[in-house]
Amino acid sequence: MKISVSYAHPEKPAWMRLDVDEGCTLRAAIERSGILGRYEDIDLERNKVGVFGKIKPLDTVLAEGDRVEIYQPIVIDPKTAPRRKRGAGAEEDTD
Repeated sequence: MKISVSYAHPEKPAWMRLDVDEGCTLRAAIERSGILGRYEDIDLERNKVGVFGKIKPLDTVLAEGDRVEIYQPIVIDPKTAPRRKRGAGAEEDTD
C-alpha cells in the first residue's frame, strides 16, 4: 500500500513516499520511513502526528494514499499571540 510521510521542518522539510503493508500504523510508517534518523528534534512522545491535517494517535491504522504528517510543537500559546501583537509595553484599558 502506498502512503507518504511528511515533516514541515522550518529549514529542511521532508516528504517521502513509502510502500507499507496493510494494517500498518502511524508509528510503524514513521519508523520505517527513516525520518527519525534524519531529524533529531522529532520525539513521537512530544510531537503530534496525524493524517491529512487531522491529529491521530500513533496506533491509527493507515489506508492507501494516506499522508502521514509529523507536526512541529507549538512554541507560543495562541491566546497570548494577540497581546504580543499590541506590543510588549502596552497596557490594557481597565476602565
